Amino acid sequence: MSEETQREETQREETQAAPSGLHVVVTGATGNVGTAVVRALGEQDAVKSILGVARRATEWTAPKARFEAVDVATAELDSTMRGAGALIHLAWLFHPTHKPEKTWENNVLGTIRTLTAAADAQVPVIVVASSVGAYSPGPEDGHAVDESWPTHGWPGAAYPREKAYLERWLDVFERDHPQIRVVRMRPGFIFQRGSASAQRRIFGGPFVPGSLVRAIPVVPDMPGLSMQILHADDVADAYVRAVLRPVRGPFNLAAEPPVDAHTLGDLLGARVVPVRSGLVRSAAAAAWHTHLAPAEPGLFDTVLRLPLMDCARARSELGWSPAHSPVEVLREFVDGLRSGAGLPTPPLAPDSVRGRIQELATGVGARP
Repeated sequence: MSEETQREETQREETQAAPSGLHVVVTGATGNVGTAVVRALGEQDAVKSILGVARRATEWTAPKARFEAVDVATAELDSTMRGAGALIHLAWLFHPTHKPEKTWENNVLGTIRTLTAAADAQVPVIVVASSVGAYSPGPEDGHAVDESWPTHGWPGAAYPREKAYLERWLDVFERDHPQIRVVRMRPGFIFQRGSASAQRRIFGGPFVPGSLVRAIPVVPDMPGLSMQILHADDVADAYVRAVLRPVRGPFNLAAEPPVDAHTLGDLLGARVVPVRSGLVRSAAAAAWHTHLAPAEPGLFDTVLRLPLMDCARARSELGWSPAHSPVEVLREFVDGLRSGAGLPTPPLAPDSVRGRIQELATGVGARP
């Protein structure tokens, strides 16, 4: 079968499987993945309307979309889910990292509240954001794992603990609601130019200037430092396909090849230097404990233990493949860091002096 014929067959299958006049609810709609998902949904003929849900009000607009300020951890959600043909649940907090009970309230309990409300409203399709971070440490031989690899996370950080807990909860939810088509997305690290300032705030903090990216002389090379990344638009494409195609279960999402220290060194024009991971970990822990950096050291431990993912299922069942190479994604993201790029939503606001002062005033990594 030629590539053109295969593409026509794929489009025909999607048309036959896709419902029409679909109303989709997207939680976390103003974040890195959420903005890309809302944009992608708006391009689909099968999608009639989109309700974007976020904790904070936004003036950002997108085709077919309206937005509501709703806190999934506390708000009444019955009216939010009413009439939805699909729910895409993306809402997630990384901060405050020094108060994991607060992220648990939003990320775990908020997810449970949201999906329970969707089930009560008889929403037939639910697509949930899981993560590569839900996986247990990778195999010693480094081979890529499929979706059957254990999802027990890494216990030393809130993010993988919460993702792993929700994987177990979803096991029970799917059993109790067989009429709902539940899809779990497990993407790698997700970037776009417009998320650069937000991710600097989340992981780097106010003391990391964007211009620093121009002047990094060395990149540390440590055992286990190999990551799979992808563009937010490619992730969004997979989410849309999961809504429109009759699929269930988990899907790994990543672009190839994995990114390592040498990839970063080539991109930044920096020298790659072998470094003991314990030294970097100690520095990260000191910065976090003294509130100089927002990212807890357990995230560093998590990254070094993540498995590489085999994405064959997404290719075969979703017909998905990333349009952006890892180097293209990183180049775009680094350019965004250098220019302080963002998008017109509260979580993705561009870099600014006022914003950095606010980060300091509210406590580094302390504000949700």
